[in-house]
Amino acid sequence: MDQNQGDLNWRLSAHPITLLVFLSIRIGALLMYLFGVLFIDNFILVFILTLLLLSADFYYLKNIAGRRLVGLRWWNEVNTASGDSHWVFESSDPNVRTITATDKRFFWLSLYLTPALWVGLAILAIVRLVGVIWLSLVGIALILTITNTVAFSRCDKFSQASTFANRALGGGIVNNLAGGLLGRFFR
Repeated sequence: MDQNQGDLNWRLSAHPITLLVFLSIRIGALLMYLFGVLFIDNFILVFILTLLLLSADFYYLKNIAGRRLVGLRWWNEVNTASGDSHWVFESSDPNVRTITATDKRFFWLSLYLTPALWVGLAILAIVRLVGVIWLSLVGIALILTITNTVAFSRCDKFSQASTFANRALGGGIVNNLAGGLLGRFFR
């Protein structure tokens, strides 16, 4: 069987361990919730384990997987004087780092599919009337996964816009000015 770059095969990844850990944590959180609702009677144990997996997913995606798999990173900064907060986006230099098509496909597919699955689980929880407490766990999952999805989507748009500005405008001071203007626009 002929395998091409971009196929959904983890063996084609430039960072297979990062990819497998990323997917394992994401799938683990979903499965822990599902098994908890269907088979496990101890809500507190399921809640804590699912919350730990969701937190690990948020951290790992934001700080490790995003940077290694697609060269993107984001964080939130708070101005201590005014209390205003804004998101800061960072992307790796495309001339220095090569991002494989397989890593991109796994990353973006997982990034958009996971919140959709949690929405489906929320609808299922409402229809089955499993309780508001289970719905609260789905709400936490939605907040964490949607935050990462929105932030990485904005980060990707910023990255594409700044790459275009770098190519169109040349270098030096003009690049710094264009990057600053684009950064303010995407906040």
